[in-house]
Amino acid sequence: MKYWKLKLSLIINYIIFAILLNSVGVVILQVINDFGVNPESASVLEAWKDLSIAIASFLLASYIPRFGYKRAMITGLSVVIIGSIMMPLFGGFAMSQMLFAMVGVSFALIKISVYSTVSLVTDNANEHASFMSILEGFFMIGVLSGFWLFGFFIDIANSSDSITWLDTYWVLAGIGAMALILLLSTELDESSIKTETDNPLQDFKDMIGLIKYAVVIFFILGAFLYVYIEQAINTWLPTFNYQVLQLPDAISVQITSIYAGALAAGRILGGYVMKKLNWFYVLQTSLIMASVLVLLVLPLTIGIEPGSITGWAEVPFAAYVLPAIGLFLAPIYPTLSSSILSALPKNRQSGMTGLIVIFSALGGTSGSMVTGFLFGRLDGQTAFYFTLVPLVLLFLILIPYRRKREQFDLNNKTAE
Repeated sequence: MKYWKLKLSLIINYIIFAILLNSVGVVILQVINDFGVNPESASVLEAWKDLSIAIASFLLASYIPRFGYKRAMITGLSVVIIGSIMMPLFGGFAMSQMLFAMVGVSFALIKISVYSTVSLVTDNANEHASFMSILEGFFMIGVLSGFWLFGFFIDIANSSDSITWLDTYWVLAGIGAMALILLLSTELDESSIKTETDNPLQDFKDMIGLIKYAVVIFFILGAFLYVYIEQAINTWLPTFNYQVLQLPDAISVQITSIYAGALAAGRILGGYVMKKLNWFYVLQTSLIMASVLVLLVLPLTIGIEPGSITGWAEVPFAAYVLPAIGLFLAPIYPTLSSSILSALPKNRQSGMTGLIVIFSALGGTSGSMVTGFLFGRLDGQTAFYFTLVPLVLLFLILIPYRRKREQFDLNNKTAE
């Protein structure tokens, strides 16, 4: 298969960051239980991650093509390996904040480089969309694996004095080292993405200048709302399972993997379905189904007695069904991202990816912090009911985005 080694390298890079980025919910649960941090304070871990992503993307996105995609990925992997080693050595809430800041900056380098490199290893828009879906599908497989990995160490730690949940990071450092070795041994031809100017400031202005297009504005709003929803659920689902559904802590983490698995399956299935059906109707139907699922399942989570669940045999039906919302959310993000990137020339895709990463990070931070605030001030059911607001807003945003996207295509063809 053409570019198979490079594609494998991109996939493995994405998997290691999937585990680290989406461990926020697990770490929040653990710092609440182990370090006595309250939910509102614990929710800032998402901000340490996402604001670091946003700031790094804003400052570096236009410079990365000049620095080199491969070198940027090597730098990002090296930083998270160091952070993963530091975490079990120092521990504590402050170290958790530092780790997620390191992961955030590194992911900005990785995602911009990976997304931009996709155009270098694909030959047309359909192949671009297909590999984007594959990448995002493997990202969710990484997320799923991460929940079981952390759950495994949490379970062992409950019955051992020599093992703690922080020992998970030794495994992650090892995976990161293997990903780094593979990347170092992989060649990447970046000659086609050299910028037309030697002025980094002009490259930055070109990135910001993309916001003048209405289609980009609607895309940014859509990406922000999607990640708000995904991260609100992903970050707080382990705590929801523990505090609302009264599951043991290890099960609370492990059963969250259903959400990641649903997202992975939904993205793979969505890529197939959208070959047959119009993407707009697929996404609108998905948003309706996700909203219906929230309305049907959350009432089933009321009134569960503390201590009533001690093992998998007693886990309530709602704990298995609520994470299935990922199946309906899954196709949205890669479809939107591919639609905007494939419409741009290769040397402007890193700038657009920078905007994607910035506003996705802001959406993730907002979703996590608002949900954490609602958890602390109200209750878990109310916090999750509030996900209906961005679901409805995203449904509405897709309508003008579709129209502007079609006009953007038409204008580009006319210019050609």
